[in-house]
Amino acid sequence: MGTPETSREPCPDRILDDAGGAFGMGVVGGGAYHFLKGLYNSPKGARLYGGAQALRMNAPRVGGSFAVWGGVFSTFDCTMVYLRQKEDPWNSILSGAATGGFLAMRQGMGATARSAAMGGVLLALIEGAGIMLTTVLEKNQNQAIMMEDPAAGMTGLPGPEAEGSSSSSVGSWLGGWFGKGKEAEAAASSGSETTILESFDAPPVPSYDYK
Repeated sequence: MGTPETSREPCPDRILDDAGGAFGMGVVGGGAYHFLKGLYNSPKGARLYGGAQALRMNAPRVGGSFAVWGGVFSTFDCTMVYLRQKEDPWNSILSGAATGGFLAMRQGMGATARSAAMGGVLLALIEGAGIMLTTVLEKNQNQAIMMEDPAAGMTGLPGPEAEGSSSSSVGSWLGGWFGKGKEAEAAASSGSETTILESFDAPPVPSYDYK
């Protein structure tokens, strides 16, 4: 799983990509906000028309502001990548601070410093949230892979075949002992029956022949 820095477009194309994405977010988000605001502020019977007019007038302006911010940010980001020769979250943090200070430069040094600090803090929070999300997703993916693998280190435990063989051997051992006992009992009972039957033989029939 790639990090947010490595999954972005390469630097020359990154500027146009970020500017277009920021313009789209500004148009959608700003248009929804101003449409709802126009609905609320318009009189009854003309709320839908007022919301549509507010969206048409303000959505391009908000989208343009977002596009300017995204384009300037990507320009500074590519500059940091070129100067530092590596991709890491510090490029985005420094670029956010530089973008905030650059766009507020016309309002004086105090406003420039405050905007730079706000831009740096905002990008630091965004990068931190992205790193945490990536770490959690990778951890969950590794846990899922480990759960799918067979359990390691369990070769010493008897398997189903070993358990079946042990139970069969125990059964045959017990059956041998108890089987011999049953056979002895059967032989003894048959012998006793034979002796009893022999002891109860009928007496000889007397002969009445004349001698």
